[in-house]
Amino acid sequence: QVQLVESGGGLVQPGGSLRLSCVASGINFAIYTTGWYRQAPGKQRELVATMASRGPPIYADSVEGRFTISRDTAKNTVYLQMNSLKPEDTALYYCNAADPRLYRGPVHWGQGIQVAVSS
Repeated sequence: QVQLVESGGGLVQPGGSLRLSCVASGINFAIYTTGWYRQAPGKQRELVATMASRGPPIYADSVEGRFTISRDTAKNTVYLQMNSLKPEDTALYYCNAADPRLYRGPVHWGQGIQVAVSS
């Protein structure tokens, strides 16, 4: 029973900020690699940021310097702080988690949460 539940999305104006949260259950969050992906309409899912249990975080070039991924092990939560949002950041955002000990093991995904950046 693995569950990843995203929250914190919504509509924001360009230049604004949002913080997404993803609460994980059913996994050993403390050792899992976690990340965020997004998928805009008509486009493929793309990496936003990933972070192993002990960094460093890795970011897509398109969000480097604007987004920050972080983890709170005590809360089984991974965050994505999004600043200086642009319309092109509009997408469904998905958190994921994978056991780094497993070769080609399963990657778990949340249901996705909408982020819309528009004036």
